[in-house]
Amino acid sequence: MGAMNVPWADSLRGGRTLLLDGGTGTELRRRGAALDDTTWTGLVPLANYDLLRTVHADYIAAGADVITTSTFGTARFVLEAAGHGADFAAINQRAVAAAREARDAAGRAVAIAGSISCLPPRYDLHAYPDETVESAAYRELADTLATGGVDLLIVEMLQETHHAPLALAAARTTGLPVWLGVSCRLGAGETLIGFDFPLVPLETCLDALLPLAPDAVAVMHSPVPAIAPALTALRRRFRGPLGAYPEIGDGTGAGSVTSAELSAEAAGWLEAGAQIVGGCCGTTPEHIRSLRSAIGAHEARRGYAAAPSESRG
Repeated sequence: MGAMNVPWADSLRGGRTLLLDGGTGTELRRRGAALDDTTWTGLVPLANYDLLRTVHADYIAAGADVITTSTFGTARFVLEAAGHGADFAAINQRAVAAAREARDAAGRAVAIAGSISCLPPRYDLHAYPDETVESAAYRELADTLATGGVDLLIVEMLQETHHAPLALAAARTTGLPVWLGVSCRLGAGETLIGFDFPLVPLETCLDALLPLAPDAVAVMHSPVPAIAPALTALRRRFRGPLGAYPEIGDGTGAGSVTSAELSAEAAGWLEAGAQIVGGCCGTTPEHIRSLRSAIGAHEARRGYAAAPSESRG
């Protein structure tokens, strides 16, 4: 990341905080889009392109410095399980295009993060393809997103030690900056365990992933109470930029955490050194707007002038 000469990378190098967007999938569902049982948001670029672009635009209007493509579940083997393998190129190209159109209309610098995950077909851990096929699919997705024009890759919801390294290694081959998103929750005795993998301690997952040299590491899709201790665990192992974007619900209700409550929690994460803050499932543009204010207050205390997205309100 040291060779990058773009506003978001300069901000991180200078010790400033970047605001990530909120939960794209749950926000789409809150607005009426149907999400696929196999691919999460994978088919949205085909079925609800205009709505997807609008959601990206609304997160930018709320102050986001970085928006994330709707490609969490668009590896070829996942799309094939949904009967849409032949649409791989169209889906991923349209996903990036929707984010780019929203960014280009914003009138300020906004980075686009291409999302990659280890989502198995139909959410079935026994449905992964052969490891060679799986690795090639992650590489294909990473290359497609890079060619489409994303600014960085964000490999999300990693929480175990077999599939996660394959995805992160594939992202690293593109030459783009790569952010790692790990997901955890509090287990017995306040230990940190994988969000969906209770037998995998967070530390074990980190030991498998950090040697692949991500440019930043965020605690994401994790309950709010797990964020602070996870940031502490991360800092013991990683000296680069840290981030936090928790999940607060499935987006079908009001959510378990209000925007004011999330901002109050985020103030502590910022003081603990988090430089990338946003939201995952259940968070809305209202949550991101509130986080923008929290970041502004934090940076004002540190003597930074308001960023363009802050001064615009």
